[in-house]
Amino acid sequence: MHPTHVPLRVATGAFILNSGLNKLKADEEGQEQMHGWASSVYPMFKDMSAKDFTKLLGYGEIGVGALLLLPTVPSAVAGTALAAFGAGLTGMYLKTPGMTEDDGVRPTADGTGLAKDVWLVGAGLTLATQSFLSGTKHAAKAVAGGVTGAATSVATGVTGAVGSAGHSAGGGVRGLLDGAHNAREELADALADLAESMTKR
Repeated sequence: MHPTHVPLRVATGAFILNSGLNKLKADEEGQEQMHGWASSVYPMFKDMSAKDFTKLLGYGEIGVGALLLLPTVPSAVAGTALAAFGAGLTGMYLKTPGMTEDDGVRPTADGTGLAKDVWLVGAGLTLATQSFLSGTKHAAKAVAGGVTGAATSVATGVTGAVGSAGHSAGGGVRGLLDGAHNAREELADALADLAESMTKR
C-alpha cells in the first residue's frame, strides 16, 4: 500500500466495514425494506429471502471494507472492489423513482443521501488508476534502463571493433559480435523486468 493511499483506504474501509456490520444486526423490518428496495432495481434478488439478502449484502460490505483496510492488499485490487461496490449503489440511486430530478442525474431531497455514494466510485477509481499508472511507470523505467544498457553494449562492441581493425580484423569482428550478444541479453532482461512488474500489479 502506497503511503498516500492510507487516508483514503482507511476512511472508506472503516465506513463500509461498519455499514456491513450494522446490516448483520438489522431487524426483520429493516431487512424487508432493504430487500424490497434492492429487488425493485435488481430483479435478480426477488427470489431471495429478505434475511438472506441482508446477510449477503452485509458480508459483501465487510469484505470490501476488509480489502481496503488490509495493507497487504494492493490498491489496484481494493480500488476495483470499491468502485464496483459504489457503482452498484449508484445504480440503485439512478434507477429508483423519486431519487433524481427530471434530468435523471441531480438528486431530489429524498435522493441526496443516496447520491453521495458516487464518491465511492471516484475513490475506487482513484486507487485503481494510481496503482496501475505507478506500476506502468516503474516498468517503463526498467525497460528504459535495459535498452540504454543494451545500446551502450552495442556501442562498446562497435568501438572495439573499429579500434582494433588496424591490428586484427578477426578480433574486431569478434568484439562486434560479443557486443551484440551482450545487448541481446540485456534487452531480454529488461523485457523480463517489464513482465514481472506488470504481473505484480
